[in-house]
Amino acid sequence: MSDAPSQQIPGLKQKKVFKIIVLGDSGVGKTCLTYRFCEGQFLDKSEATIGVDFRDRNIKIGNEEIKLQLWDTAGQERFRKSMVQHYYRNVHAVVIVYDVTKPETFHSIASWMQEVESHGLMRAPRVLVGNKCDCGTPESRLATTYAQRLADKYGMPLFETSALLDSECDNVESIFMTLAHKLYSKQPLRVVSVEGEHGPAVVTLPRQKRSTNTTSNDSCLCS
Repeated sequence: MSDAPSQQIPGLKQKKVFKIIVLGDSGVGKTCLTYRFCEGQFLDKSEATIGVDFRDRNIKIGNEEIKLQLWDTAGQERFRKSMVQHYYRNVHAVVIVYDVTKPETFHSIASWMQEVESHGLMRAPRVLVGNKCDCGTPESRLATTYAQRLADKYGMPLFETSALLDSECDNVESIFMTLAHKLYSKQPLRVVSVEGEHGPAVVTLPRQKRSTNTTSNDSCLCS
């Protein structure tokens, strides 16, 4: 990050912006998770993502407002081939999602991690999310111990949740807020115009000092 003084550009509303990509097989509920976080409710009618589904949300950390840009990526290879490089451009953090009722989506995590590694993001904040805890029976869901073992292997925190249940809303919130706090405290920041990262004016601001005081079943809907 440059130590040069910040630039003042007339008409530019300055805001710290973080790009988070959400990865995982098709149908694990990536779109529903991002929709739950950004809109505060469940997405009743969800179709397979083609290319990328983009959402953002402004949040406050301390007294500062920042923006999280969530890039919900297509899980099917035929929709991803031409978009992969675009997904990973300027990424700050990664969320990998699997369906707790479908072991094959859990086994795919290794290949998703290989993709993350190939784009140089193994040092970026990452979280593992087991979605659809409302589906199936306790016996049919992947045991938390297996998921925790894999999360520990890759140095990621594990969250298990449901995008469908209102009772799990706080847990969905925790997934992205955990990343937001990590990014805000550790990562270099980009300041962009309100139009997003593709706006014409992009400047870098030096970090200000902050106080250290901190006062499967087929009937499942969340695909």
